[in-house]
Amino acid sequence: MRPEQDNDQRIALVDCNAFYVSCETVFNPRLRGKSVVVLSNNDGCVVARSPEAKSLKIKMAQPWHQVPRSVREQSIAYSSNYTLYADMSNRVMTILRDMAPRQEVYSIDECFLDLTGIRNLREHGQDIRQRAAQWTGLPVCVGIGSTKTRAKLANHVAKRYPQFSGVFDLEALPDDRQTRLFAGLPVDEVWGIGHRTAEKLSRMGIETVAQLRDCDPKRVRRAFGVVVERTVAELNGTACQDLEAIMPPRQQIRSSRTFGKSVYELPSLKSAVLAYVSRAAEKLRQQGSTTHAINVFVTTNLFKPELPQYTNSLTVKLPTATDDTLTLAKFAGRSVELLFRPGFEYKKAGVTLMQLEPKASKQLVLLNQPDEGQQARLNSVLDQLNQRFGQDRVRLGCTVSGKAWAMNRGNLSARFTTEVRGLVEAM
Repeated sequence: MRPEQDNDQRIALVDCNAFYVSCETVFNPRLRGKSVVVLSNNDGCVVARSPEAKSLKIKMAQPWHQVPRSVREQSIAYSSNYTLYADMSNRVMTILRDMAPRQEVYSIDECFLDLTGIRNLREHGQDIRQRAAQWTGLPVCVGIGSTKTRAKLANHVAKRYPQFSGVFDLEALPDDRQTRLFAGLPVDEVWGIGHRTAEKLSRMGIETVAQLRDCDPKRVRRAFGVVVERTVAELNGTACQDLEAIMPPRQQIRSSRTFGKSVYELPSLKSAVLAYVSRAAEKLRQQGSTTHAINVFVTTNLFKPELPQYTNSLTVKLPTATDDTLTLAKFAGRSVELLFRPGFEYKKAGVTLMQLEPKASKQLVLLNQPDEGQQARLNSVLDQLNQRFGQDRVRLGCTVSGKAWAMNRGNLSARFTTEVRGLVEAM
């Protein structure tokens, strides 16, 4: 017999449906009812699909060139418009923040809300959907449960079964009906159960959500560790994960891209890496951190095995922790010079800022202390200009020309919400 739930907490997981596609559809209503996909960097793989695209058997993460030509001709493909998606995400999250006492933004298109103590949860869920749709045009689904894991599972049910009208309260379902529901769901529908874990669970005779919920937690811990054991506890209604109203600062910041065109020369490769380190430094300052070390990597095109292959990386320990773009660019640029080997077709590069700590706790040095006041003023102006006029409006001079490495985005929609030209187009 499974343990009785001892948790009166109510958590909602609110998720935007096909978020990237929905953002495109808001400003182009003619797309409704059509097969629409959004592609990843360099228009490579499918990262979002409309229901019509799913009905044509277009798979998530499928390379676009591998989709049958007849299906591509029936579909409309967009390049990823990250500026638009980020702005629309901010609008939705701001709306949802006012619908509950606490909010945890989990990703660009989903968040957890603490609905504990709110009456008529299903009606409140419908109010959430209506307000999001009315104020942004974006459709959302709401899953409600006593833990974050159960709320995530409830959201899956809300999306899968139209009879719930986009809102599903798992805790309103009697225990016997919950068991029948869980018995019909594969175990990999549980939050945190990936493909490999699901395969191993299957070899243990655990293939459904119901079987995972009712299994021996000690057996699971011996096989997978404490994380999956906590997942089992959360499926049984014991909360092991609290809402994080303030997200903890990241321990690493990574910025990398696959190049739109292959790079052969050092100046182009260096230009790309310095552009990435600029973006990473901006994110570092946004979370109020400094970095003690920087890692730079370069790699050739692994999908062309007939060509000479080369992959290498270099980690540099900085003399003092910093968040200064120019300082980080100096060390990153020198690292690229050491990593570069002529005669190779480079396809990707990136940087990772490591060993992060809060800027307020930075240890000062006695000798050769840089003018941090001047650095801070320069970086502040740089960030303000880019926030006001758009990303990379002001950037390092060596990244301006010869951007052979820039992403291919052949079908990019307008920045409808952040540029005047886009607003006019939308009207």
